[in-house]
Amino acid sequence: MSVPVPDPIVPDTEHRGLIRLLPAAARPFALLARFDRPIGWWLLFWPGAWAIALSGNALARWDLILWFLLGSIAMRGAGCVYNDIVDRDLDRQVARTASRPLASGAVSLKAAWLFLLALCAIGLVVLVQLSVTGMAVSVASIALVAAYPFMKRITWWPQAWLGLVFSWAALVGWAEAPDAEWLPGLLLYAGCIFWVIGYDTIYALQDVEDDALVGVRSSARRLGARVRPGVAGFYALALALWGAAFWQLRPDALALAALVPAALHLGWQVATLVPADGANALRRFRANRNAGLLMFAACFVVGQTL
Repeated sequence: MSVPVPDPIVPDTEHRGLIRLLPAAARPFALLARFDRPIGWWLLFWPGAWAIALSGNALARWDLILWFLLGSIAMRGAGCVYNDIVDRDLDRQVARTASRPLASGAVSLKAAWLFLLALCAIGLVVLVQLSVTGMAVSVASIALVAAYPFMKRITWWPQAWLGLVFSWAALVGWAEAPDAEWLPGLLLYAGCIFWVIGYDTIYALQDVEDDALVGVRSSARRLGARVRPGVAGFYALALALWGAAFWQLRPDALALAALVPAALHLGWQVATLVPADGANALRRFRANRNAGLLMFAACFVVGQTL
């Protein structure tokens, strides 16, 4: 009687047990879309939820927040599949990514493309729930999304490009607010970009050595020994821009005070970050799910007092 060999699972997976409950044929596709790592779709979801809350529509448009959540799960999955299609050769050379389904051969290239189309179809269902303006803003992100996997080959700051992509839901959510002035929404979006650069720099610390071997660039490699002050700077810029967005809507100190819990949480990430410890970096990266919740609470409080 042979002993079953466990499926290769990427080191930062969160739900090994849930993935193993799936049929064997479905398991590689779940891993390909990173369904075992929900932190990714939380981070994609939060900026859109913040925009809806900050515009004062969190209660009136609770259904839209749920549509954004579904869209985040589907489109983050689609983005991961597309990224792995583009990066399959590089992934084979990096220890942390060598077991990914495409890199390891568990999923064929043709099957990956079909799965990508299926996830995009779910995204299309979410898209038609938006207003015409919201749909136009959402579709405008396609070029940014398509270009992202190539950024690590041509710039030391692919995290900045990811910031443009992963923050885009803030613009879509703001577009759903009737008659809203655009400046607060743009400031919220700009702050999200620096937040993404900060947390993805932390995430990239796990791969610094392997990235150096295969020639992949990242903000973590570029910052080197200055990564902690660098992340602190990105988070500070994020908070400053979010504060400016709040001030545009409600120019008083109480509005800014709503940001204090999120600011303390981001400060804790920086203060306790150990750049040389991949496990520590991964935990600080995942903690941004809680940072997103704290920021949502701040946006909700300000939005409900407009």
